[in-house]
Amino acid sequence: MNQAVSAEVLRATILAGTVAAPTDARSELPPAHSPATPEPGWTERDFRAAAPKQATAATPMPATALATGPLHGFGVVDLLAAYAAGTTDPIAVLDALAIRRATHPSREAVLTEIGGADAMARDSTRRIRAGRARPLEGIPFGVKDIIDVADTRVTCGSRLTDERIATADAAVVSRLRAAGAIPVAMLGTTEYACGSAHNPRYGAVRNPWNRARWTGGSSTGSGAMLAARLLPLALGTDTGGSIRVPSAWCGITGLKPTRGLVPRTGVAPLSWSLDHIGPMARSADDLAAVMPVIAGADGDDPVSVGAYDGARARADMAGLRVGVPGGWFVEMQDAPALAAWRAGLTVFERLGATLVDVDLGDIETPHADGYLITMAELASLQEPDFGRMDEFDAGARARIEQGLTFSASAYLRALRRRPLVIRRVLAAMADVDVLITPGIGAEAAFLDTMTVEVNGMRHPLQLVLPRNTMIFDYTGLPALMLPTGIGRSGLPLAMQIVGKPFDDALCLSVGAAFQRETSFHRAAPPEPIAA
Repeated sequence: MNQAVSAEVLRATILAGTVAAPTDARSELPPAHSPATPEPGWTERDFRAAAPKQATAATPMPATALATGPLHGFGVVDLLAAYAAGTTDPIAVLDALAIRRATHPSREAVLTEIGGADAMARDSTRRIRAGRARPLEGIPFGVKDIIDVADTRVTCGSRLTDERIATADAAVVSRLRAAGAIPVAMLGTTEYACGSAHNPRYGAVRNPWNRARWTGGSSTGSGAMLAARLLPLALGTDTGGSIRVPSAWCGITGLKPTRGLVPRTGVAPLSWSLDHIGPMARSADDLAAVMPVIAGADGDDPVSVGAYDGARARADMAGLRVGVPGGWFVEMQDAPALAAWRAGLTVFERLGATLVDVDLGDIETPHADGYLITMAELASLQEPDFGRMDEFDAGARARIEQGLTFSASAYLRALRRRPLVIRRVLAAMADVDVLITPGIGAEAAFLDTMTVEVNGMRHPLQLVLPRNTMIFDYTGLPALMLPTGIGRSGLPLAMQIVGKPFDDALCLSVGAAFQRETSFHRAAPPEPIAA
């Protein structure tokens, strides 16, 4: 595929704001003889200590009325209710979605159709009619093209993988299948989840709200398919914001779970220290239906730990203490994005929550550390293909080459700082239940320049895109992105709800409470004009 913009622009925009200026940080950490001198392994040790030992059921949430309208508009919870009521079945839903995908411009997000979906829909329909439905019976879902699906072409969005066929399901796909969900399509991604918007193998995935804009990445296809109402559920990955950015820019709802809660087994790595796997859907309620199925250690992923603690959800927001950060989190934000965030906070006040100012301390340093770790580990992982560097996307290549410039001491310093930053952030959160931050500081990026607009000024997208997301990959805290309105260009805005380790169910219940009071998550892009 021909690139829409030059390699030089792609390189410059993808590195902007992610590489810290050189500093002398040798004296920053405690000396080797101090009992307080940190090791990278402290991070995983602390998460293991905090992890729930067994799953618990979620607190029942208020019932909703049966959905009406075209089947392609139904979310996960809508479909489960409709199946139970007998008003439709998985066969009809798959047929309706296939018809819609065949002509919709966002079909570009589909890289490969997954075999066997029709047979699975027939089996699901029989199970439902026999009263033997599994938790996600008959729910169609898409899979980001770095997550393995057995006997399916999985290319990592790269020319280097040729026509690779996966031999087994990733753990997360296997769990969804076992719960009755139906994998339908492999969906677009930037190359190895780290390249530019202009994928050299498949081209850009355009935003259904405005096809001159980007979906955000790297879970590009997942964001587009959900926004365009071509699927009700998709899997994504998140290392610096790759679930949450497309969720924000496409007007959907996405969760980056707690570090290790969803196993990475069968997922091509970008950064073994920061990678997270998670679901994307239309609503927090949809995600809450999915998380109990995909969460929990699998015995293969060395950092997978814990279980989904549904009992941490709450139906009543009265007494909820919401941490409101300033500084870094409200800088580089377009005025309408900030206004939508503040309006969202008032919804929680109206529901009885208390807003509490919090100071998380220096974010700029761990933000840069997160990218240093990501790019250094990316370079290490891609080393076997260094003889084919010319075949990489310009953005991916820029990050690989940058990763090769970091010293071993700089990489280890970033990892050693990490447990200290996590403890500092959790100390700042000690008196609150969740944090609520602005989402992405601007509406979706322009594909022709790879820039975003903040208060009338254009900036390289990477300078703005991950400012409020990378820190929660670095710290591993659960983070939910959900819509808060429409910006000055008619594109979605969002906010982010962040919890303490393994408070994923709490984050989802807080998001669901917001979505019961608002209708932003129901907004859909304009329907394409028939040719």
